[in-house]
Amino acid sequence: MKEPIKRMKRDNSLRKNYFISVELGLIFSLTVFILLFKMDFYPQQVEESVFFEVQEEVFVEEIVQTKQTDTPPPPPRPPVPIEVPNDEIIADDIVELDLEFDLDGPMDLPPPPPKQAVEEEFEDEIFVVVEQPPELIGGIAGVQKRIVYPELALKVGIEGRVVVQFVVDKEGTVVNPVVMRGIGGGCDEEAIRAVKLAKFQPGMQRGRPVAVRYSLPITFKIYNKDS
Repeated sequence: MKEPIKRMKRDNSLRKNYFISVELGLIFSLTVFILLFKMDFYPQQVEESVFFEVQEEVFVEEIVQTKQTDTPPPPPRPPVPIEVPNDEIIADDIVELDLEFDLDGPMDLPPPPPKQAVEEEFEDEIFVVVEQPPELIGGIAGVQKRIVYPELALKVGIEGRVVVQFVVDKEGTVVNPVVMRGIGGGCDEEAIRAVKLAKFQPGMQRGRPVAVRYSLPITFKIYNKDS
């Protein structure tokens, strides 16, 4: 009976020691864990001291640009008067003038200048604008009365105005008539024929008859017999 009791006591003591060792181990491990948790493993930041180098300030003086003014040269000195001795005698030159005129005798006068020709020659010149333009004798109505309407123009019904340009010579005659604007159908030729029969009073320039370039419109109009 004693041996089982001893064994039981021994087992109880072993259990107590086991629980105590377990509790001590837990306490130790918790302590170590807490210490490790509180420890700071990050490296401490070292405050770096920053030094700024102060540069030397340089002051630049403002340079004022000077302008050079051209000063005019000084005026020349007046000449120094030279003293003339009073003993020197200046001889007077005597000039003899013949002031006797013969008013009763003939006077020698230079010949008069030659007279310039007042009238100018306009032999070959043809004018466009003159002082007095040519004047058609009988008017434009006299030229229109000479018109014979071409048969072709009557059949086709051609109407319009033909402009004829020509030269009125010094005698008032029509020279070199040319159609400047025509309508065809024989009207251009009929207008030239009628203009050649016209007579003018010649144009005047500076009181003289001259050749003048002139234009004359000839109208072709078909009128009904009933109108």
